[in-house]
Order: sequence, then C-alpha cells, then structure tokens
Amino acid sequence: MPQTASALETLPPAATAALRKLGADLATARKRRKQSLRAWAVRLDISVPTLMKMEKGDAAVSIGVYATALWIIGRHEALALAADPKEDVAALENEISAAAQRHRRSPATPKD
Repeated sequence: MPQTASALETLPPAATAALRKLGADLATARKRRKQSLRAWAVRLDISVPTLMKMEKGDAAVSIGVYATALWIIGRHEALALAADPKEDVAALENEISAAAQRHRRSPATPKD
C-alpha cells in the first residue's frame, strides 16, 4: 500500500474544500466540452482513475496535472496568480505594522 505524505493528512479544511471545488469545476469544464474521461486522460497523459481522483479534488494528484487541466481549458493564468504578492493581504499588514513601529520609534522631526 502506498504511503501518504503527512502534509496530505494535515491539509487544512479550507484547502481541501478549494481542491474539491477546483476538481468539480474541471469536471464540469470537461463535460461542457462533451469530452470523455478517456479523452482527457490521454490529453493529460494520466490514467482514467487519476483523472477521476483529480475531478474529486484529491490532494495526492500532482499539481502538474491540475496545471495541465487548467491549460486545456485556457485558465492556466489563474494558477500563476494564485500567490500573487499584490494579493497577499497578510504580508501587506505586516509591512504596514513594521512601518508604523518605525514611525513611532523615530525621533520627532523639528518643525519650522
């Protein structure tokens, strides 16, 4: 029996839900294009069972498979934007907090 990576066992529920939605959306895209599981599996260079796992949002399926599926439907740019620094609110909040702390520690500037 294959081993499961511990990271997959501790996947946050929000990440699991996002993968399930992505898989379901990819399944919908395939069906809307009236393509069979076999046809997509061939295009993705994977087995039909692996495609079925992907469409269920299985985290054990390679991100490369998900990326190729997104490419097939013309949505690969969405993957590139997933961790866009401009959308990283937590990092922005940290930078603002650090700037505020520097401002509070700096000596008052003389006024004319």
